[in-house]
Amino acid sequence: MVFLPQEVILKKRNGEILAKDDIAQFIAGFANGTVSHAQAAAFAMAVYFQDMTMDERVALTVAMRDSGTVLDWSDLDGPVADKHSTGGVGDNVSLMLAPILAAIGIYVPMISGRGLGHTGGTLDKFDSIPGYQTQPDNTLFRKVVKEAGCAIIGQTADLAPADKTLYAIRDVTGTVESIALITASILSKKLAAGLDALILDVKTGSGAFMPTLEKSRDLAQSLVSVANGAGLKTGALITDMNEPLASAAGNGLEVRNAVDFLTGDHQDARLREVTLALCAEIALMTGKANSLADAQVQVETALDSGAAADHFGRMVAALGGPADFVEHMDRHLAPAPITRDVFAVGQGTVATIDTRGVGMAVVALGGGRATPTDIIDHRVGFDRLAGLGAQVGPGVPIARIHAADEASAADAEARLMRAYHLGEPASDNPLIAGRIEPTE
Repeated sequence: MVFLPQEVILKKRNGEILAKDDIAQFIAGFANGTVSHAQAAAFAMAVYFQDMTMDERVALTVAMRDSGTVLDWSDLDGPVADKHSTGGVGDNVSLMLAPILAAIGIYVPMISGRGLGHTGGTLDKFDSIPGYQTQPDNTLFRKVVKEAGCAIIGQTADLAPADKTLYAIRDVTGTVESIALITASILSKKLAAGLDALILDVKTGSGAFMPTLEKSRDLAQSLVSVANGAGLKTGALITDMNEPLASAAGNGLEVRNAVDFLTGDHQDARLREVTLALCAEIALMTGKANSLADAQVQVETALDSGAAADHFGRMVAALGGPADFVEHMDRHLAPAPITRDVFAVGQGTVATIDTRGVGMAVVALGGGRATPTDIIDHRVGFDRLAGLGAQVGPGVPIARIHAADEASAADAEARLMRAYHLGEPASDNPLIAGRIEPTE
């Protein structure tokens, strides 16, 4: 029988549950060009309004995974794992997590993305490092993973290509916010990476994609259920994004913050807690540890001993970056022309932070993209960001700005000052607001 994509669209538009084969044929047709972009847009809109059951979400995720290559790491002598964050401000966890896991014998072929909206992108951070290849060929990618234990790169053209095109369609048709489509988009790439285990960091709060705890839980549960349903052992932590996670926001500045973290020169307390918690979850899921307590000891030792910093340096060098980057990053990270402190209006306690506003201030400096074709300035951003509960005033800044010119500096300073609100300290938000274990 001839497959007619419009029948799939009509069924979903009318609220029917789609058969696995219907979804598979629709996505296969989209990948090979027999399903048009207009039909894909109509399908996305139908899903947005009618939603999908968990079984439908699993079928969609697997179909998108199967639109391209699925990597095989069976030649490695240890488990293969990765992490995905739903995005935030000052969230440079990936830069530390991958080498920490590598140091305890877990391979991490991390396929990351660019910044989106107010959230920073892992690949944009690595572009701050001279010579680092974020798009290596598959041979080099596999070589670096095997020899350094981890490699952080961008999505290749043959990994879940249907997702890449469908996301572009969703971005311009008002269907990005569908949890069913978000789930399939995130997980299809991770399934294609050939992992044994995955940990998800689902953010909640003023700087998160899902600002409320309820919506963050819904997304986390969908991701965990679908990933496990598709055969990938996956758990999730729900973590707070009501303030920047690190004290730095901006690509090169977050790289600097990460190297200081790995070497022990400076570690933001919240960043350390989240990073090590995510690492411990992976250690437990992959069988490297028998309990969370055991896992925590292993990952802390890998970090504090300097082993993780060594793996990071080896990864950077193997992907084309400077061999002495960890030891001499000041030689390689370009400074911004303008650096100065930013002060709040008045004096008092930081009560709330519009974390999204902080991220948009980085974008205003040129550290993010207002349009997809914008060129990022990796030098700009903020460091020494004050956190919730900090005392600030005329002699105590809320941040230090790094800017390319006075015009962008003035705009970003105004945005940052609007993002910080002084007053009575708000009730503490738990840093780790929830945990979802892998399901059978």
